[in-house]
Amino acid sequence: MNEEKTVSEAIKFRRSVRIYDAEKSINKKIVKKCLEQAALAPNSSNMQLWEFYHITSKKTIDQIAPFCFNQNAAKTAQQLVVFVTRKDLWKQRAKANLVFIDSNFGKNNPKKEQSSREKTARNYYGKIIPFAYADFLGILGFLKYIMVSVIGIFKPMYRQVRNSDMRIVAHKTCGLAAENFMISMAAEGYDTCPMEGSDTLRVKSLLNLPYGAEINMIVSCGIRTEKGIYGERFRIPFEEVYREI
Repeated sequence: MNEEKTVSEAIKFRRSVRIYDAEKSINKKIVKKCLEQAALAPNSSNMQLWEFYHITSKKTIDQIAPFCFNQNAAKTAQQLVVFVTRKDLWKQRAKANLVFIDSNFGKNNPKKEQSSREKTARNYYGKIIPFAYADFLGILGFLKYIMVSVIGIFKPMYRQVRNSDMRIVAHKTCGLAAENFMISMAAEGYDTCPMEGSDTLRVKSLLNLPYGAEINMIVSCGIRTEKGIYGERFRIPFEEVYREI
């Protein structure tokens, strides 16, 4: 393995690799380390509504490949990582943040003795997060949307409070973790390919995921072959996407 790359080097090295070398294995401990770095990704409200399923079993990879429509990136993968959102765990994750606050500031502090920082943090995870995530058949989300829309007429207001909005939040932050993972893999000289094209229902059933879990993407892992990259990298000219204001 080559010396670990810098961030800039890893970003330039990373390509979506579609064909992996069957003769070159990758170390699952290094892949796990890259997933530990994925868990350090920035995420909305530090709720960490994600799970990472590290597939090292060749049998399971062979079962998942048809669900990825037999893409070469899936068929030739040495390992797979399934990135999963868990919006349904919002209560547990909010509680975990409150426990962390207890470890920082002490437990059961009287309000009059709490610092403004502690009060803000406890209010955020005890009241604001439940307000944003709580819903029942979309009804609460619709009522919250009406409420914040009215308040928003008079002052700046967070408006993404419907169930569909919070689902998007969970997927955005899970995508940040996946990017951390792929850059970390590139730094190790390992290749990846993020695959959105899959029968997520069948993959979810195979992995026995709970009802509230959703698959964000499946990332194949391995070492590229000469034919593994399908062409030169193409990007829209930077001047067309960059705006300085």
